[in-house]
Amino acid sequence: MKMNIYVGNLAYSLSEDELANEFAQYGEVVSTKIIVDRENNNRSKGFGFIEMSNDDEAKKAIEELNGKIVSGRNLRVNEARPRNF
Repeated sequence: MKMNIYVGNLAYSLSEDELANEFAQYGEVVSTKIIVDRENNNRSKGFGFIEMSNDDEAKKAIEELNGKIVSGRNLRVNEARPRNF
């Protein structure tokens, strides 16, 4: 079962590849998406989402990476809430 993970407080300079590499230490990363502001030169909004293929690996990544300093910022990591349309 895939798990979608919210990652907040990202450094604006952090790339999707760098973010994926942080999570890849814990298991298979299916997708990585840093949300950008289209009206502001596609600058990062400072948060994104990671999808991991295995729930147990995703939970371990959340536990280990929440609060970890990456590129000078303390990450906020938790399971993403389903989007309500």
